Amino acid sequence: MKTFTATQNQSLKDFTDCTYPQGGFCFAQLLKNKDIKVNGARVSKNIALNAGDEVVYYTTPKQEGKKSHEAVFEDENIYIADKLSGVNTEGLFCELKEKGEFYAVHRLDRNTQGLIVFAKNKSAEAELLSAFKQRRVNKTYIALCKNGFKETGATLTAYLKKDEKASAVKVYDKEVLGSVKIITEYEVTENRGDIALVKVTLHTGRTHQIRAHLAHIGCPVLGDEKYGDEVLNKKYGLKRQCLISKTLTFCLDGNLSYLNGKSFTSRFEL
Repeated sequence: MKTFTATQNQSLKDFTDCTYPQGGFCFAQLLKNKDIKVNGARVSKNIALNAGDEVVYYTTPKQEGKKSHEAVFEDENIYIADKLSGVNTEGLFCELKEKGEFYAVHRLDRNTQGLIVFAKNKSAEAELLSAFKQRRVNKTYIALCKNGFKETGATLTAYLKKDEKASAVKVYDKEVLGSVKIITEYEVTENRGDIALVKVTLHTGRTHQIRAHLAHIGCPVLGDEKYGDEVLNKKYGLKRQCLISKTLTFCLDGNLSYLNGKSFTSRFEL
């Protein structure tokens, strides 16, 4: 059994994803069995919560023991997690905070798996935030994409604009009002018929950048239900994007400079 208190108005599903990863894994089953109580009353659907509501999850030891990630590296300053697909970054952060002092410095989409970094003190948080902003954390991703690539590799430049109402982004070839410049580098490393394995390096870091930019050139990430190819996704039976945050390499200052040159790799493959 796990008990939490809502801090803002949001749906029960969103609250679960942002607070309790293990509850998120089995959310549908918990609702079906009425194993969630809100303010003492059992619920069987995704209801609206208000700030201050008490939420109790009657999860089993087996459900509570399901891992949201594997630890890749940890010391007194940073924690590198290898996150599973289906785990919300905010939920992972809440889970880690139960162990002690943690600070979020960047995020991954819920269904993107792989490496994500957290700071363990304020000094490390400040340095990591600065490093991410200045592109001093080198990140590479791997993805399975629709094989519509005209070149085996390229550095793409475009403009991205958020569509808040749709919780999505749009990519344009030319700058439009409210857009920001994005630069995405890709390399096709393996052809697999109608799909291809691709290495992606981000030179800017914007919301849904990889997924939206690759879709814009006609090569969406396999399994992506927001920007992807519905027919191809159905063919392969996938409902989560095949995208992994694969490697991290640091170029840091001050107390974290001892990490410079170190490279960390996700265990996940495609």
